[in-house]
Amino acid sequence: MYLHDPVPAMIIPQPFATNKKRFVLHFMAALLLVIAVIFSGNIQANANAKFRKWIKDFYPVAAKRGIKKKTYDQVFFGIKKPIPQVLESARYQPEFTSKIWDYLDRRIRESIIRDGQKLKKEYRVWLDKIERKFGVDRHIVLAIWSMESSYGEALKEREKLHRVAGALATLAYGDKKRAKFARSQLIAAMRIVQNGDITSRGLKGSWAGAMGHTQFIPTSYQAWAVDIDGNGRRDVWNSPPDALASAANLLLKNGWKTGKTWGYEVKLPRRFRSARQINKSRTIAQWQKLGIKRANGKSFPRSKDKAVLKLPAGAKGPAFLMLKNFFVLKRYNNADKYALAVGHLADRIRGGDGFVQPWPRGYTPLNERQAMVLQKHLARLGFYDGEIDGNIGSGSRAAILAIQNRFGYKVDGYASNELLVKLQKK
Repeated sequence: MYLHDPVPAMIIPQPFATNKKRFVLHFMAALLLVIAVIFSGNIQANANAKFRKWIKDFYPVAAKRGIKKKTYDQVFFGIKKPIPQVLESARYQPEFTSKIWDYLDRRIRESIIRDGQKLKKEYRVWLDKIERKFGVDRHIVLAIWSMESSYGEALKEREKLHRVAGALATLAYGDKKRAKFARSQLIAAMRIVQNGDITSRGLKGSWAGAMGHTQFIPTSYQAWAVDIDGNGRRDVWNSPPDALASAANLLLKNGWKTGKTWGYEVKLPRRFRSARQINKSRTIAQWQKLGIKRANGKSFPRSKDKAVLKLPAGAKGPAFLMLKNFFVLKRYNNADKYALAVGHLADRIRGGDGFVQPWPRGYTPLNERQAMVLQKHLARLGFYDGEIDGNIGSGSRAAILAIQNRFGYKVDGYASNELLVKLQKK
């Protein structure tokens, strides 16, 4: 056969058929993808249209509460669709999902304590004034500042801040569990703008609408925010003194007992039937008669104070007698973990020691310096590319889980001394 002769039909049918079949399959796959994209886009467009209709229909409700149309339009200007991150955050709240020791480890680290002590000096004049006016210990106020916004550092992470109206409208529209809460907060947020405390552009906050250095939700802002710096505005967004004073005022108005602590770590006697006593309220003297003592060996300063027994990690973990101020702290965030973290961080900023009794972790924890070493090993082995800061957050935990899977270790995600020793040998 010559080179220019046509190829006989008998040699080409199978490849041609295969190529044709592949073409048809690829075409169908592409067509289905286009249809799916269009369908998904239509669903999203329809959802966005319903969201915009919800915003439009909510105005009569706001108007009945005294919100002017001009304010309403300013607050909602440019808000056209729900915020997916808000609904995602609503499903995960560390106060109710994290182990108590994980929660505390992330919020009470040596660097956080040092920063609090530094800020105590920097804001001494304002803290003096706040203590005199509201009777709330400065260390408690500083601990709240840390817990709520990392001493204001979180406010610099613009990508994590939401327009309060957008976040609350998302919850009101898309979260049945929080819809009533979100609607009331929306009205309060609009009043804040209408009163001139902040512009509609400056009305930024968390996924739940918590705002400023000390994360006030709008109704709490209306009730307890104060202007201590004297500039005529209650500015929790830009004025740390206003934010700290507002936090102190919230605690005072909710029953804070000046000069008293939040609680005591205690040691239970042997054969103590703790299950029968948890959450019971007795005087300190009555608890002492049952054999309960302070874990650090010191005496209780006031035997007539009433206290409630709490065992956050069960009978094998630290035990506490919680006083009135512990429950006042829960008015800020209704979780035992939160109140315990604030109280203990305040003690540490003051110069106190850590807990006497260990948590029942099942592993040996790392201090902040050791955690940084662990992160360096995770990075060296190619599993971590985040900051080497000793903060074992989601990125570090993902790296730990990945490396535990890779090398056949127990997969628990814990930043343990046992894991560090193993990685040091790799």
